[in-house]
Amino acid sequence: MAKRRKNKSSDDLMGFVQGLLGGKSEDGGPEGNPVSRVFGAIWYGGAAIAVLGTMLASFTSIEPGQVAVRVNNVTGGETVITQPGWIVKVPFGIHSVYVLDASPKNFTMKGLKNVDALNVRELTVRASDGSNFHFSDTTIIFQIKGDEAVGVMTDGGLDKGFLAWMRPYARAILRDEFGRESTISVSNPAKFGEATMRAKTRLNELLSPHGIQVSQIVTPRPQFTEQYEKLIEERNALGNQLEVIKSDLAAAKTRRERQLAEVNRDQNRQIQEKRAELESALATATAEQANITRQVDTYKIGKVGQGQAARSASQRKSEELKGQLDAEYRSRKAQIDAFRTQPVERVMEKLGDSLKGVTIDIQPWADDASPSRVKLQNIAE
Repeated sequence: MAKRRKNKSSDDLMGFVQGLLGGKSEDGGPEGNPVSRVFGAIWYGGAAIAVLGTMLASFTSIEPGQVAVRVNNVTGGETVITQPGWIVKVPFGIHSVYVLDASPKNFTMKGLKNVDALNVRELTVRASDGSNFHFSDTTIIFQIKGDEAVGVMTDGGLDKGFLAWMRPYARAILRDEFGRESTISVSNPAKFGEATMRAKTRLNELLSPHGIQVSQIVTPRPQFTEQYEKLIEERNALGNQLEVIKSDLAAAKTRRERQLAEVNRDQNRQIQEKRAELESALATATAEQANITRQVDTYKIGKVGQGQAARSASQRKSEELKGQLDAEYRSRKAQIDAFRTQPVERVMEKLGDSLKGVTIDIQPWADDASPSRVKLQNIAE
């Protein structure tokens, strides 16, 4: 019974809704009430608009140069989206999406008054020597770090609140860094560039925790008083003359080096030629020395051979003479021995033959019956 009552109630509700929407009649045929059709069309249109609005509210477009932070209001989670395109968010307050401009921006210090957050009055600096100078147009190019968009929102607020960090930091740091230089050094482009790099480094150290990064600082030449500007112009003119002198010195040095190179080349050529001549003379002298040495060796060999031959001949001759002397010695000795055995008369006879024509005063005297020698004594007249 309960189930039948429930089904009947459902059928009655469906019939009432179909009647409101211009549906079927009790017998199943189309309802012919015009008011019901109009009400049904309005209901369908409103439903379509509601669905379309819900769909549009569920998507957010991210353009190039933008970054979005999607906050889950239920869990408190935060998601950074840096890629351009469509992102999905749950409607009915579950998700909140905040879009920040992450494109490069110019912070300009120009003119005599502040215009807005990105355009402020010109930068005036007091140098370390007490003089003042200013920059007519100073530009700082910066942008937020896309992956640190949550910190940018936390420190600077929504939309363009992060721009408020630039004015106090930029003016104070640029004044501090350029104020370290004197009027002479700041007019030097090298020192000027060093001060700019120091200022950029300090700005990034202070702004980086807030999600802001400085990419470039563009400053014109500093401007001084009219009298000092004239002095700078004179100094620049003298500097240009100095550069011309340096260029002339460099050109003279180049010419000198070229001339030295030419002289060295000529000297080296002469040295090489002289060396070649000396090497040729040395080779000739060496050949002559070898030839003379060969001739000397030949002469030596010949002379040594002749000497050895003469020596051999002399030795043979001496041996022959020795033999002859030995033979004569033996002959004489034989004669002496023969005289020894012969009587004195024979000896005297031989002596007389040898002394023929010689007058000798002899005083015979014998102390031996058998004389073995004859003593001859010359008595002076």
